[in-house]
Amino acid sequence: MEQNKIEAYRYQDEKSDKFWRIEFSGSALAVNYGKTGTIGKYQIKEFDDGEACEKEAEKLIASKLKKGYWVFEEFDPDKRLYFDDEEADLHPLTSHPKFRAHFTDELYYDCGDEEAPFGSDEGSDTLAQIAEDIRKSKTFDFAAFPKKVVETYWDMTYVPATDLSREAVEQLVKSDKGNLTQSDMVTYATAFAQIKITGRIGADLKAAALNAIKRMEITADVLKWNETGKPSEIALQMIRDLEAFPAS
Repeated sequence: MEQNKIEAYRYQDEKSDKFWRIEFSGSALAVNYGKTGTIGKYQIKEFDDGEACEKEAEKLIASKLKKGYWVFEEFDPDKRLYFDDEEADLHPLTSHPKFRAHFTDELYYDCGDEEAPFGSDEGSDTLAQIAEDIRKSKTFDFAAFPKKVVETYWDMTYVPATDLSREAVEQLVKSDKGNLTQSDMVTYATAFAQIKITGRIGADLKAAALNAIKRMEITADVLKWNETGKPSEIALQMIRDLEAFPAS
């Protein structure tokens, strides 16, 4: 089996219709399975090396074929929704192929850096809530989600990043710092989550997220969070990468 090769299979009889998909890269293997037509579940498995991973992949495929599965030729990985294994950390193999191809820096899978999209509590909770909501409803509005999560789920006030002047940010820092920072972190986390899950992003959410990152940088400067006085490298990287990703 080749690195990063995706194998998808299907099984159907009078009682069931289900799919099973496998992909591996290096020493990590991902499987996605469930009822045909659904998102299904995702699982990540880590091995000591690539050889052990490949052997396990071949063993799993052979087992499915023995059970009567056949190659699912209509399966299109680009049209799938991608969710992380609930028992594992963020991983490229549980991210949309377009996300992993474009957002290559490790910061996009960082679960501990407060500046990373999903590294803060706000970012992590946003990603988890989006996954939960999408599984519950067939209709999901990414652009409206930042306001919804802040005001409906967290009972706070959403403050859109519309005025990026330093004077406006300084005033918000004095009067509404909590809502300000929460709103910005949730907004750009939602934008990266949309790409991670679906492989695309709407123009309105992209613009809002870029403004949120930029306003967060002004806030950090006002509050002297960065002792060097220089722009955050993580913020600059996120801006560059997001600007370069085409909206649809």
